[in-house]
Amino acid sequence: MFLRQIFDPHLSQYAYLIGCQKTGEAIVIDPERDIDRYRAAAAEEGLRLTAVAETHIHADFVSGARELGADPALHVYVSAEGGPDWQSEWARGHANVTLLHDGDIFKIGNIQFQTLHTPGHTPEHLAYLVTDIGGGADEPVALLTGDFIFVGDVGRPDLLEQAAGLMGTQEAGARQLYASLRRVANLPCHLQVLPAHGAGSACGKALGSVPLSTFGYEVKFNPALKLAMNGTEAEFVKFILSGQPEPPAYFANMKRVNKVGPAVLGTLPQPRELPLDEVTARLGEKNFVVLDTRERGSFLAGHLHRSLFTPPEKFADFAGSYLSPENEIVLVVDNPAESEEYVRQLVRMGFDKIIGTLSASAVDAAPAGSKTITRSVAFPDVAALLSNGTQYGLLDVRKATEFSAGHLRNAQNIAHTRLRPRFGELPADGPLIVSCQSGLRATGACGFLACQGRDVICVADKFDHAPQELLA
Repeated sequence: MFLRQIFDPHLSQYAYLIGCQKTGEAIVIDPERDIDRYRAAAAEEGLRLTAVAETHIHADFVSGARELGADPALHVYVSAEGGPDWQSEWARGHANVTLLHDGDIFKIGNIQFQTLHTPGHTPEHLAYLVTDIGGGADEPVALLTGDFIFVGDVGRPDLLEQAAGLMGTQEAGARQLYASLRRVANLPCHLQVLPAHGAGSACGKALGSVPLSTFGYEVKFNPALKLAMNGTEAEFVKFILSGQPEPPAYFANMKRVNKVGPAVLGTLPQPRELPLDEVTARLGEKNFVVLDTRERGSFLAGHLHRSLFTPPEKFADFAGSYLSPENEIVLVVDNPAESEEYVRQLVRMGFDKIIGTLSASAVDAAPAGSKTITRSVAFPDVAALLSNGTQYGLLDVRKATEFSAGHLRNAQNIAHTRLRPRFGELPADGPLIVSCQSGLRATGACGFLACQGRDVICVADKFDHAPQELLA
């Protein structure tokens, strides 16, 4: 048996390539949409992809199951659990699709997969017990847990309500999750836990950085799993629904896209390098957006109108928080020939309309009339601004947990990941002073707010520098 974990560090996502070396067949579990990576990984090992499976309808990335399933030589396995509202609509009626129920078994070569229905994160969620029959095993070696059990955490049951707006689902999901965790209490300690996400994902609040674990270790040291095994349902529900991170805005669209079925790409978009005048001619269009990957100081000092700040280290986070699927996107990059990684990150989140690239040097040299300058200040300057007679709104774009630990007096808290869906909660007019923990998220928020026509001042400073007299 061959197993490789394939990691996307930008979305903290794990897919799994599992192959039978005797027959040469392989399956990929929970792939992202740019499927060439999985085909290449299989070929490197002398394997051929013959199947793809999902643990559930994902809310945090566009699944590659339909993209792979467009090839009639590949078989697709998806959940038939959870009721009619929780089925992959695109998979209905396809000859190469098998709809799985609890306890179903299928094989890839001499490797056996048995499904466990594990609702809670979502109603249709499945986990897969993996047994290497070809290697002589008669009990499973691993559990592909999807968003059910993570290293150090379990899947959050509130995303359907918090991200997709399905009100009244989070408490029911938490109770389902409690029952699902207790159902697997007797799994063997040696069983490897192979999760779909690691640290940095918004699919849980305390995901570990270690890429895999064992069930016995998690039973001993995973706080949420321990509570499910030893605590009451009420205690678990209260614990699991508190302190969850605010999901990026694009999550709201992912569940629908993956349920109905994402468009089949065939190949990655190939944006062409654009001249500056072609870009500036479209800066006034509603759905035309420039993603600027230059460093923060350069963005604040002058960026093309309708630009969003999307630095390399936060590209997926910021793009996923501020873009809409209908946006036509131009990427500002140091070297347009090296834009492929940004393209991959965008299509994984469902942003397909990537029409071109523009060199950072062209933006630096652009005429002043095509640029927006964002005023920036340090925290000690905020007191003077608040005392000059202008009615400023204070906006803190940190997480709620950060805000509760200390914030500016009279500040409004909307996490940067929720700013687009909660835009209507901002004061109707007047300039906004925008802050965060380091200034990076504030810069991204200012770019978005300026695109919406708001007057903004960015606190490009560490919150540690905030004067005591400004704090609540």
